[in-house]
Formats: sequence, structure tokens, C-alpha cells
Amino acid sequence: MAVSMTREQLAQALSDAGRGDRAAFRRVYDATSAKLYGVALRILRDRQLAEDVLQDAYVTIWNKVSTYDPDRASPVTWLATIARNRAIDRLRAAAVRPAGRPLDEAEEVRDETPDAASFLEARQEADRLHVCLDELEARARTAIRTAFFEGVTYEILAERAEVPLGTMKSWIRRGLQKLKACLEP
Repeated sequence: MAVSMTREQLAQALSDAGRGDRAAFRRVYDATSAKLYGVALRILRDRQLAEDVLQDAYVTIWNKVSTYDPDRASPVTWLATIARNRAIDRLRAAAVRPAGRPLDEAEEVRDETPDAASFLEARQEADRLHVCLDELEARARTAIRTAFFEGVTYEILAERAEVPLGTMKSWIRRGLQKLKACLEP
């Protein structure tokens, strides 16, 4: 059953869930599970896999909900990013199934995990992106975040904002140009 919640109500429910409130987490699930299922289904194109990923995503959300920061991302963006990442992880796992290699070859396998310096650099870049996003005018910032973090099409964004498609594209294009200028060293 889909429950409608405002951004503020959802952020509060996430905050409450972060303190162990299971009822608040249930409200988050009821309000967002259809959207997160849609994110997973769009990536995986398989209902059963999408359901499995949705379950994995909510386990991850429960385990990480105390780290949610409403100043960094909207609740839906944060939740959709977790679902998206879980779906992509599932796609990658299905595509790269080793055909059973001898254990002796394990020494030759490279560790692809980024080192601490790479992780720190990526984190700093993400922080810089959020700072630059916050410098944009509200309508461009919202359109860019919704389009690129939630995967919403320009057409749907234009409908939601009740503006012509060309106007929405212009907002996003100008916003991206400002972002590029802000992010350049």
C-alpha cells in the first residue's frame, strides 16, 4: 500500500528509523517501496530480481539509516541511490560469474577495491559536487538532482513543474553549465 509523505515527513521518518524506530521504518517502506521497486525493475528488467534487490536495498537502508543526512540529499534521492546501486551490483554479479578457476590462481587476482586515498578523493569530489549543486537556483538544482539521481525524464520533470519541455531542458542545460564551471579547478 503506497502511502503519501512529504519530503519533510519522509526525512523525519528516516531520522526516527535511524534511532531504531521500526514503525517509522515501516512508514518509509510503505511510502517508497513502489518507487524503489520501479528503479530496480527499470535496471534489471526482471520482476523476481527486482523484488530480491528491493529486499536487499531495504536491509541496507535499515543498516545505514542512521547515516542519512538530509542536508546532503533528499530522502527519495538517498533511498533511490541505494536501490539503484543494489540493482547495478546484481547486474554485474550476474554478468561476471567466473567459470570455476583453480584456487592456485587466487594469488594472481587483483584487488579492485579502491585504496583509502582513492576513496577520500572520490568523497571530496562528491562533497564538492553537492556544494556546487547548492549554488544553483532552486529550480535547476531540483531538476538536475531529480533527473540524474532519480532517473526521471525531462518530459516528466516538465509536466511536474508545469512548464514546456524546452524550458525544462534549458534549466537543466544552464544548470549543468554552471556546475561544470564550478567544478573546474
